[in-house]
Amino acid sequence: MVEAFCGTWKMVESRNFDDYMKALGIPFAARQVANVTKPTVIISMNGDRVVIKTQSTFRVAEVSGKLGEEFDENTPNDRKVKSTFTMEGDKLVHTQKWDGKENKITREIKNGKMVSTLIFQGVQAVRMFEKA
Repeated sequence: MVEAFCGTWKMVESRNFDDYMKALGIPFAARQVANVTKPTVIISMNGDRVVIKTQSTFRVAEVSGKLGEEFDENTPNDRKVKSTFTMEGDKLVHTQKWDGKENKITREIKNGKMVSTLIFQGVQAVRMFEKA
């Protein structure tokens, strides 16, 4: 259930994020800032909608949608995508699709930490978060 993910999470580790952002086409300057930023992720439920808010000194981004229902999302780097939140076992999966491409962010709880695995065109990044 999504409730296991609800709360405030602070990033403590990030691996291969620059290569992932390069694959997405994020410009060098934005990647440099993102690589030194340690975001806070706040996950909540608003009725039957999953809400994921990402805060950093660089920017604030919020996305919300119902589990299993496609919705429109404008990503922080201005991609207009069709997104879906699903539960795959005990994993919260956020899939973004646009122009025949697919980006997948899989969140799972391991040893009390939230592990986010981001995959785009075979490039994988992992970001780990601890409850704040």
